[in-house]
Amino acid sequence: MINKNNAFILALCATLLGGCASTGTPLSTTGVAAYSDTIELSGRLTINFEKDGKPDTLTGKFSWSQSPAGVDVNLASPLGQTIATINVKPGVATLTQSGSAPRVAADIDSLTAQTLGWSLPVSGLRDWLQGYATAADGTRFAASPASNSVTTPDGWRLTFVSWHEAQGGAARPAPRRIDAQRSASAGAGELTIRIVVDPKA
Repeated sequence: MINKNNAFILALCATLLGGCASTGTPLSTTGVAAYSDTIELSGRLTINFEKDGKPDTLTGKFSWSQSPAGVDVNLASPLGQTIATINVKPGVATLTQSGSAPRVAADIDSLTAQTLGWSLPVSGLRDWLQGYATAADGTRFAASPASNSVTTPDGWRLTFVSWHEAQGGAARPAPRRIDAQRSASAGAGELTIRIVVDPKA
């Protein structure tokens, strides 16, 4: 039986890293900060989902370090206690918890599906955190305060709710809060995710 702590960790893993492979680097687009292959940020995450027909909520903090070689994520409890680290490289995802052997799979989706019996196939989180997404018709979407909502090919409805002020003289803001919602489908209940990105120091 999966305990609440493992469910929390793996759900956060899937949410943050389910779409770790980039869909391509976009050019700088008016209205949103230019995409970068290398970023570091932190924030908070809330997931509302249904498990066995019952509603549940998971919350936590994360720090995210991204480079062309992969992604490293530190996951913490709401009080800031580190509970897991994740490293994702092409073809391999590793989850490490204190006192436990590392868990390894080809990708985070596979790891969550094997462990929880359900997965969060969130594609493109690397893009979402920077204000980009792939629209349902396959085109590249660059969010802005004036154009802040899009539906992805896999059925996620994204709303870029609020923005950080542009820094360093840049005219383009970066996302502060991102809401994602996926309607109930066969084998999966409705799922909503709220991501709040902290301001850069």
